[in-house]
Amino acid sequence: MRAAVVTEFGGPEAVRIVDAEVPEPAARQVRIKVAAAALNPVDAGVRAGAFGGAGKQIGLGWDVAGTVDATGVATAWEAGDEVVALDYGMVRPLAAHAEYVVVDTAAVAKAPATVDAVHAATLPLNALTAAQALDLLRPAPGQSLLVTGAAGAVGGFAVQLAAHRGVAVTALARESDAELMRSLGAAHVVSGAVDPGGFDAVLDAAVLGETALEWVRDGGAYVGVIPQAHPAPVRGVRTAAVEVSADGALLAQLAGLVDRGVLKLRVAETYALEDAAEAHARLAEGGVRGRLVLIP
Repeated sequence: MRAAVVTEFGGPEAVRIVDAEVPEPAARQVRIKVAAAALNPVDAGVRAGAFGGAGKQIGLGWDVAGTVDATGVATAWEAGDEVVALDYGMVRPLAAHAEYVVVDTAAVAKAPATVDAVHAATLPLNALTAAQALDLLRPAPGQSLLVTGAAGAVGGFAVQLAAHRGVAVTALARESDAELMRSLGAAHVVSGAVDPGGFDAVLDAAVLGETALEWVRDGGAYVGVIPQAHPAPVRGVRTAAVEVSADGALLAQLAGLVDRGVLKLRVAETYALEDAAEAHARLAEGGVRGRLVLIP
């Protein structure tokens, strides 16, 4: 099979397409024939060496949508099931940017029925991150939440999920993204100055750190998206950072919200797997609204 990997760190040009053996599922694993796989900033970090692994072949890709192709023992999934999954992990020889991928059954969920595989592939990593960040924040219905980086993938899901839970969401985004933010459920959109202490909680998808912490009221809550990189608590503000985990049960709930029209999935552009380096170059340019998706 073909797979996108890096064998030495660098820019988009470091991405290579190689031939590899089709992986075999072990117990409590399934093999997925990949129909689409989203490209995320974490893939750029892996490619650049942010997570180590020098001297090794490292596979790229965390998000996958496709069809179960084979199963190990002790799994309820069957060949032919259409699924989505988070293929979690930093430094592995092969990952989701390939024609086939093996994942643990606990990471797999039934694919949304109302969207195609390209759109479904944008769901796992970013929606799980947003949902797990909100679980850490625990905003109550009616409380105020500021989402920084709200036009990005994680931020966009956070806006939608929080609004669905009855939270009063303010999106921090560019003026040009205001209409998009309101369509996702934001009650307010700000693009300039933010009042200190003005919010019960902040989900800092833009990684503003202490600047965003100042916008939380005394005794409120702050959650960032870079594991173990959140600012220290001040003024009684509870601080934490989400570290996404594969959770097939939660992913199934999120897929259900897609089918109910609660969550909108955004695809910016698609690329053939062979053009993965071009997709990385586009991601590096910035300004992408929605996800870039690779198609084997």
